[in-house]
Amino acid sequence: MQQLDYWLSEFASFVWGLPLLIILMGGGLYLLILSKFLPFRYFGHAVNVLRGKYDDPNDPGQISHFQALSTALASTIGMGNVAGVAVAIAIGGPGAIFWMWISAIVGMCTKFFTCTLAILYRGKDSEGELQGGPMYVIREGLGKAWQPLALMFSLCGMIGALPVFNVNQLTQAINDIILVPQGLDFGFKSDLVIGIVLAMITSFVILGGLSRISKTASKLVPFMVVLYFGSVLIILGINYNVVPHYFTLIFTDAFDAGNFKGDAFLGGMVGGLMLLGIRRGAFSNEAGIGTAPLAHGAAKTDEPIREGLVAMMGPAIDTLVVCTLTALAILVTNVWEVTDNNGVSLTASAFQNAMPGFGKYLLMLCVAVFSISSLFSYSYYGTKCMAYVFGVKNAKYYNYLYILSIVIGATTTLSIVINLVDGVFALMAIPTMLSTFILAPRVVKEFKNYIHRLRNNTV
Repeated sequence: MQQLDYWLSEFASFVWGLPLLIILMGGGLYLLILSKFLPFRYFGHAVNVLRGKYDDPNDPGQISHFQALSTALASTIGMGNVAGVAVAIAIGGPGAIFWMWISAIVGMCTKFFTCTLAILYRGKDSEGELQGGPMYVIREGLGKAWQPLALMFSLCGMIGALPVFNVNQLTQAINDIILVPQGLDFGFKSDLVIGIVLAMITSFVILGGLSRISKTASKLVPFMVVLYFGSVLIILGINYNVVPHYFTLIFTDAFDAGNFKGDAFLGGMVGGLMLLGIRRGAFSNEAGIGTAPLAHGAAKTDEPIREGLVAMMGPAIDTLVVCTLTALAILVTNVWEVTDNNGVSLTASAFQNAMPGFGKYLLMLCVAVFSISSLFSYSYYGTKCMAYVFGVKNAKYYNYLYILSIVIGATTTLSIVINLVDGVFALMAIPTMLSTFILAPRVVKEFKNYIHRLRNNTV
């Protein structure tokens, strides 16, 4: 078991390292060049689509543009935005945030392509219901000869969507921020209670299917972004005099790596800093992994480009807004230089520094909402993958496995399971990005056609 644990740990570290970075960033840059930055010119149009200006209740699909984006954001806005950013700053300093931004910009283009394809190549499941996602893109866009790639995505998705890592991290955060400082006992019993409560909350939402998941997410996501935004604004207001200094430092430190404590890459510390920031950004917004197309593929629309433009806003909100808020909170309070804390503990120190007495509890509330919302979306992703492989009638059994894994994630520190889930999740990027590379020219052609019709007011 120790040997298996070691190999799975190495496997997870390897796939989340340089190989995934090459697939996601290299592929994203290719899509950026291929599109000639065209999607970014229509960001305002994307906002109008999101607002419902072009909604038609008769369009095929199951949920609105806003509900699709909310479902996708519910999964990406999580511990990566709180703990991941803190890790990036602890190792790389302020400059790491600049490279997270670069990752987000590339990721916006990637999500535009992958989610446009999710609508362009929707297929029918075993019950005849129209569905979208990388597996249907592969089957409908590339043909049955590519079916093994679609099965690979679905099997990886079933395992990778299990929430053991997310629940494990949330349980640790509750222990570190609430139970330990209060001198309360924590251990298996307290972890079991946390696991059961999370399982009950999640069960109520996910057993109601996509409709209840999307409606819950569409209410929860705006609330959690506003709550976090308001909390950080208080911190920035208290430390307003140093905000310009640290905001400037994000740019200057990105190219001299003066605060970087990691390993060199491509012959220098700046290369190592780039790798750190881009990797953390990719982990945060999940662009190219294939999860977002599963949500956006269910949107009510017959215009693939519209959904791609809406999906493009995901990394902007997730990384450019939420991750930047976390970074500024940590930087302006100076906790990144005066404490040895890392991960969520570093972010908690920043909140506590600015708002003594209640700051860390406010962060705990934000973390809890972030993490719980992620549980809803990932269950949908796993169920959809299960339905593709084993049929819609058997997909319901995935929810029971999912609920059980919440309790397991809360009560154990099974690194074997966590590394397996983490590593397999990354493998979802291979079929997603490969199919996107092949079909990308069709998206560009579709986009030019859409723009022509938009200018002639025929859409």
